Amino acid sequence: MQDYELSRNVVIDVTTDYLTDQSDPDTHRYVFSYHITITNHNPMPIQLLSRRWLITDGNEKTQEVLGEGVVGEQPTIEPGKSYSYTSGTVLATEVGAMQGHYDMITDENETFQATIAPFTLAQTHALH
Repeated sequence: MQDYELSRNVVIDVTTDYLTDQSDPDTHRYVFSYHITITNHNPMPIQLLSRRWLITDGNEKTQEVLGEGVVGEQPTIEPGKSYSYTSGTVLATEVGAMQGHYDMITDENETFQATIAPFTLAQTHALH
């Protein structure tokens, strides 16, 4: 699965995987990884300061995740360059969705939000 979002000349590319070896459907534990690539198409460097995720499972239970940076980093992304990372989440259902934004800042101290469009998390063959 792949989604793209263009926000303030920042492209966010998302791919997801269902992690069979870490999941246990009998106990309603569905583990997913997501790989994100953030590409800066601005003429100046930008830095990712924080993130906000809304994670919704198939029962419409939503959790909000706020925090500094991603995977322990607040990366600076140079013009024309990308930053990638992989993280994960656990759901109680075989299908869910995530969306959110990154709070970014330019080297001129201008802040903006780079929107992360909703993307689906689904157990293999859960969606047809």
